[in-house]
Amino acid sequence: MNINKLRILFVAGVLPLLVMSCVNSRKVVLFNELNQASIKGQVEDFEPIIQKNDLLSITVSSLNTEAAAIFNNPNISGTQTTTATGNQASVAGYLVNSDGYVQFPVLGNIKAAGLSKKQLKDNITKGLIDGKLLLDPIVNIRYLNYKVTVIGEVGHPTVINVPNEKISLLEALGLAGDLTVYSRRDNVLVIREIEGTKTFQRLNLNTNEIFTSPYYYLKSNDIVYVETNKNKVASTSRAVVWIPVIFSALSTIVTVAWIINNNANK
Repeated sequence: MNINKLRILFVAGVLPLLVMSCVNSRKVVLFNELNQASIKGQVEDFEPIIQKNDLLSITVSSLNTEAAAIFNNPNISGTQTTTATGNQASVAGYLVNSDGYVQFPVLGNIKAAGLSKKQLKDNITKGLIDGKLLLDPIVNIRYLNYKVTVIGEVGHPTVINVPNEKISLLEALGLAGDLTVYSRRDNVLVIREIEGTKTFQRLNLNTNEIFTSPYYYLKSNDIVYVETNKNKVASTSRAVVWIPVIFSALSTIVTVAWIINNNANK
């Protein structure tokens, strides 16, 4: 076979593969439609609601420290949680049981599920004052199990503990190692449970809709799933697996033909 024909065959075979492998860079850039200097967010007033099985830190202080000490004995101790870095931490607190109550010293069962931290704080404070148990008590409540899960096409799928009880979707993706080049930025799924019912919301990170979405800030136990795009699916198919072999074979054929042709011309 003429060496020039082999070269043409090689180029004809390689060029389409190179064209197909090209990735539209616009598809891997976030917020393509973001052309404003600022965007006024329309997110809801962010106030997490206590749910069943939440673990709360409830501390009570007063001028009489000895009298307040009895109210600072959590009913759950030594619970293991995973931090954003993957380390294990032991925490102690008050567990919201399956009926939505916490068992609080002296006051007994107190309704917690469905309330905000402020509402629960007010109820405990009122109980302590009405029962004349403490004078001017100060009640502080924090979540101990505020976490979100990020899975799918990200650098490091992980469960993230949120000590400040507030995290945006972008922050969560950053802590999970960011989106990979194979992720579908136009179809990020957020799974959220609201009063026992799971809701599903898909977000397009190629637009600026995320900044005005009520899903911009994640709530405790939210799950973020980043879907894999078609490029990665294709790259793992049987046909693509054989591409390096085909390249190698074509290269060998061209090289051998070139050598034979040179020897024939001598």
